[in-house]
Amino acid sequence: MTEEPKLDIAAITERLPHRYPFLLVDRVLEINVPETLVALKNVTINEPFFTGHFPGLPVMPGVLIIEALAQAGGLLVFEGAGDEKHGAVLYLTGVEKARFKSPVRPGDQLILRVALAASRRSLWRFDCRAEVDGRIAAVAEITMVAGKRS
Repeated sequence: MTEEPKLDIAAITERLPHRYPFLLVDRVLEINVPETLVALKNVTINEPFFTGHFPGLPVMPGVLIIEALAQAGGLLVFEGAGDEKHGAVLYLTGVEKARFKSPVRPGDQLILRVALAASRRSLWRFDCRAEVDGRIAAVAEITMVAGKRS
């Protein structure tokens, strides 16, 4: 039995400005505002980056795993802020202590775990972890700042 997502793709696209092929969160599984969020990215061979990364040995680029984690962090910010932040956009301002532990390949379900480490005004820092089948694929500290959509 599968649990209903806390946020489905329609709710995600209401909150994030990203669209295909750069929307990297398929659903949110758990939210504990303002502390944590767990999201899911289904990784498929149809992803456009697999054409060149790498032919014959498809591996999800690390920078896109970091972007997926940042998008999950953004969803946590928007859930905690409610309607007051809708219409804003979060910009990635820092990535610290990023480590890549195991490759992410087509067919994997990438679990994105973000925990709010610090915030003040329009700045948020998250401790992030990406996992596949219970093994760590990547970890990082990610910082974002709120801005306006132009």
